[in-house]
Amino acid sequence: MLGIHTPETPAEREVDGVRTAAAKAGLTFPILVDNEKENWNAWGNSMWPSVYLIDRHGDVRYWWYGELNWKGTEGEKALRGRIEELLAERREAVDP
Repeated sequence: MLGIHTPETPAEREVDGVRTAAAKAGLTFPILVDNEKENWNAWGNSMWPSVYLIDRHGDVRYWWYGELNWKGTEGEKALRGRIEELLAERREAVDP
């Protein structure tokens, strides 16, 4: 898992602030800070957050644009299910 943080406000550009917020949220995966929006632009993103699930072959399999649980949507639940699907594929490939 890799997080890529693209700031919306000037305060969100501070790497120490991102590091502190990630620790407070219990995030332990690497987080790249994309202050120049290079990655953001390369993906053609238009909203925060944009979440992509990429399989072990490097193919984008699923995505979600916008807040995961906005107004009762169950985006987090849906993506957790998709992550489990991808992990199961990995297990099946290693141990059929």
